[in-house]
Amino acid sequence: MGVLARTADLVRSLGRRGDAMPPSSPGMSAQYFRTPTTGSGAALFAWRPALRDARDDVRSAYLEAAARAIDTLHNSGWIAGAVEQSIVSTIGVGLRLSAMPDRKALGWSDEQAEDWIDTVERRWIMWSESPVECDAAGTHTIGQLTAQVLRSHFAYGEALVLLPAIDRPISLTRTKVQIVPPHRLVQDSDDLSRLYQGVRIDDFGLPLAYRIKRDRLINDTVDIAARDGAGRPQVIHVFEGAAGQVRGITPLAPVLRVVRQFDQLADATLTAALIQAIFAATIESEAPTEQMLQALQDQDEQGTSGDIFDFFGAKEAWYRSTKIDLGVVGRIAHLFPGEALKFNRSEHPNDTYEAFAKFLLREIARCLGMTFETLTGDYTGATYSSVRMATAEIWPIILARRANVCGRFLQHVYEAWLEEEIEAGRIEFPGGLMGFLANRPAAVAADWRGPAKPQADDLKAAKAHQTYKELGVVSDEMICADLGVDWEDVYEQRAREMAKRKKLGLPEGNTLAPDPVGDKLVTEDA
Repeated sequence: MGVLARTADLVRSLGRRGDAMPPSSPGMSAQYFRTPTTGSGAALFAWRPALRDARDDVRSAYLEAAARAIDTLHNSGWIAGAVEQSIVSTIGVGLRLSAMPDRKALGWSDEQAEDWIDTVERRWIMWSESPVECDAAGTHTIGQLTAQVLRSHFAYGEALVLLPAIDRPISLTRTKVQIVPPHRLVQDSDDLSRLYQGVRIDDFGLPLAYRIKRDRLINDTVDIAARDGAGRPQVIHVFEGAAGQVRGITPLAPVLRVVRQFDQLADATLTAALIQAIFAATIESEAPTEQMLQALQDQDEQGTSGDIFDFFGAKEAWYRSTKIDLGVVGRIAHLFPGEALKFNRSEHPNDTYEAFAKFLLREIARCLGMTFETLTGDYTGATYSSVRMATAEIWPIILARRANVCGRFLQHVYEAWLEEEIEAGRIEFPGGLMGFLANRPAAVAADWRGPAKPQADDLKAAKAHQTYKELGVVSDEMICADLGVDWEDVYEQRAREMAKRKKLGLPEGNTLAPDPVGDKLVTEDA
């Protein structure tokens, strides 16, 4: 007999006996988040967040999140140090321009392209390292301004930069960079005019203009177009977010509560330790506290004649001959019968403090995109393999931050600067300014290179490069990029050194150095 037939017979037999199915029997169902009854399921059922567009979430929390993040950067040594470490790991002293124009699209020969690239990179260094030339305030280099952009990214989740054209007798160029606090970008929104948090966009979300406060004290705003009529960028707005998002929010937002929890844990632990250190000894007695404290004092400390001991006459005579003073070395205390002197020792921080504190710090480090060891400087228990693996996992985050935040800012600045240089004739371009405007995407292509990936063991990293090079799977350019240098600069420097050796009569090429691993000799510059 089949299963269905047996089930039908059972139902008929129950019906004949007048029995009913248990009313409490749950109905069969299959669905996500079924209605819970008790326990953790009930807690999950009470968790019912609203579902809305990302830009609405950002708008409702932007000011509060930014204010809390900035306050945390001002008052938390952990977060301030972590942000500085992240900035240094991402840009070092500044990202280096590597111009990469599309030679085929421009119809240039290799020699023509190399000459143009050399001219552009040399002039960029001269401009970017002169605060008077590049900074609207005349105080910072491009490297320092890039650090400000990344610092603004951590505080606000976005960076707002203007590119005004300023004529000054002391500077050769007009293109300047002005960093503006993102909270100066108004929070006004108007669906009819497609204005969202101060950003006016078109039907597809392309930013057209930005409404910015002229002064921090006066509520006077001005609308600045994202680009001028020729396509030159006038406003740089850098942020990362979800689809449809028009403003950024601090990446510290998910971990701000954890930072407060860590501070509360540290404060509570320190308070408990101080209390236990202050009250080094206590007397356990049935007498009122005030009288027992006076029993531990002499007449000068009390400032009275001793009549306060009338209620405890017997104890008064006892403690006059038995003074307890923890500040005197070698004194022996003999208490009144029935009382006990208890010496307290600090129980804080206890055994669980370090483990829980590290748990909170690990969450903070994960949110900031760095390892726990980098955040805390604590390498206890870390091995070469664990550090190398952790660095390998975190390094793509640094590269993404370098490209998507710092690189985008620098690319816009580079485009505006290059346009002025070509217009002024300081950099030659086929067809002049009109030729550049017609081929802008191909001409402004560039890469921005920063510090090398940190290595736990430089010797092992060098041997890995050597092995890959012998296998023919990497080039000198790839190795130099891994080391944070430009391969063409390395080649040119080596050529200059070889020419200098020849001029001074030094041996051609290689010098000998001891092999750091074996006893054989290896050649440098081989």
